[in-house]
This record gives sequence, structure tokens and C-alpha cells, in this order.
Amino acid sequence: MLGLDYSLVIEATDDPLFFSFFSPALEGFSGVGSSVEDCIYKTRWGMKEHVALLIEQNLPVPSGDANPTVLVPHA
Repeated sequence: MLGLDYSLVIEATDDPLFFSFFSPALEGFSGVGSSVEDCIYKTRWGMKEHVALLIEQNLPVPSGDANPTVLVPHA
């Protein structure tokens, strides 16, 4: 179980110690981590915080994904 409400894309960067991540369904949500696992860890609380901010600002909140996935494309 991923523990995510939205799907996630994790991309490698030119630096092997940094990865970027974002959610295609959750506009404006992105971040960086030091590994794929770190990105997923940061996403678990980050998505909840991002949604809370959307609600606080009376902005639309997209429905969560029924079966969220994590995509790590090959470079």
C-alpha cells in the first residue's frame, strides 16, 4: 500500500543524489528527494498539506485517484 491519494511521477535529475517528483492530478504539487523512497515519504505528508492549503484558499480540490500509482520513467 502506497498511502497516497494521488498518482506520482518521480524523475531522475543530472545529479544522482536528487530526484524530482510531481502529481499530474494535483496541480502545483512538486518537490525533490534524495531517492525514490525519500520522494514517496515526502509525498505522503506533502499531498495532505497541499490539499489543506487548497481548501484553506477556497480553491478546487481534485478527486483522489482510485488506484494511485508511482511512475519512475527511465532516463
